[in-house]
Amino acid sequence: MTTNTTMNKAQGFGLNLLTRFAASDLIDQLKMRKLLEKTLYHGSKSGFKLLDSASRQFKPASGTGKQRLPATAKNLFDLSLTEEQQMMRDTVQRFAADVLRPAAHHADDQASYPAEIATQAQELGLLFYALPESYGGVASEQSVVSNVLIAEDLGHGDFSLAANILTPLSAANAITRWGTTEMQEKYLPAFAEETPLLATFAILEATPAFNPNELKTQARQTEQGYLITGEKTLVILGEQADIFLVAAMLNGKPNIFVVEKHDSIGVRQNPAMGLKACQTVNLKFGNTPAALLNDDDFDYQAFLDLGALSWCALAVGTCQAVKEYCINYANERTAFGEPISHRQSVAFMIADMAIEIDAMRMLVWNAASLAEAGKPFHREAYLARLLCNEKSMKIGNDGVQIVGGHGYTKEHPVERWYRDLRATAIMHSGLHA
Repeated sequence: MTTNTTMNKAQGFGLNLLTRFAASDLIDQLKMRKLLEKTLYHGSKSGFKLLDSASRQFKPASGTGKQRLPATAKNLFDLSLTEEQQMMRDTVQRFAADVLRPAAHHADDQASYPAEIATQAQELGLLFYALPESYGGVASEQSVVSNVLIAEDLGHGDFSLAANILTPLSAANAITRWGTTEMQEKYLPAFAEETPLLATFAILEATPAFNPNELKTQARQTEQGYLITGEKTLVILGEQADIFLVAAMLNGKPNIFVVEKHDSIGVRQNPAMGLKACQTVNLKFGNTPAALLNDDDFDYQAFLDLGALSWCALAVGTCQAVKEYCINYANERTAFGEPISHRQSVAFMIADMAIEIDAMRMLVWNAASLAEAGKPFHREAYLARLLCNEKSMKIGNDGVQIVGGHGYTKEHPVERWYRDLRATAIMHSGLHA
């Protein structure tokens, strides 16, 4: 390929970026089009000059030296959705906008999961995507990407209500992926019944700097089976659940056990700063009978990583809601005779939100695509978790800041989003992509 051809492609790529940016609604909403287009024009012009200079100075190596990897060998992933995924997203987005968003304030205020929301979520049929056809579902294969998309779209409606809906779906995913044949035959059909099985996770413990690889909850094997002893915190819908996926140490290593509701389980109310509608509780297991999720080659780290991706996707959806709300508020709220979106401090804060949300989404989707392809994804999931932990809290805080004093009151949803988004950094698992 000649240098001119390379330069033409580079310039074409740059112009394509400019065209996409110019078509964005965000800069119009922030009243910044002229300033940013001028900045981008001069920046891209200088960049093309630099690229042209570099192409003249550096020549491809010849002989037996190392060759560049072809594009197909790089860590690339396809952002286009299948027709089925797009139809699914359209349905879930309508449900989030029409059902979850209007019910979110009342659910948070009452610290409850409304029965009508649970019923409508069941009618949505998301559980069937986690169940194989042989157990009453419609899934021919597990799709981590589709699960992440569902989490993101539900999170756009409401963080807490979405967590309630995703919890049994995540448990079904975990049993489908790792459960023994006997365990699948026992539990999976119950998820497809008219009144589906309610399953949840018990992972977190009330210890400083909690490490999911070093648990105080212990499991021991007896002639009758396994027994669990220990205490878990922030268990979503823990009082109503029929079964629990519990993390406990077995022979010095962490593992996951399936525990059915039992008289030996003590329940204590544990209201949190956020996740009010999740009705979180503490559970105390006292020699509670349990079954090992998988006694063969269970990948505990992958279990944690897939859980982290679900929480990250949930945070991306809620952060998107924060950004959209702040844009509308900044354009409608006037001060000194003009919208506050004309203030650079406000405009740049919202622009940062847009950048951070896109970065969070790209990392999450990349990790999910690798996991779905059966490739190592721990590094990518870890990076996604680090970024989402930091930026989701920042976006929630900035949302309250932009709305000002009113943002501290329940008059605006940003205070609820702020409280819920802080859970992203502490929920190591409890959902599962």
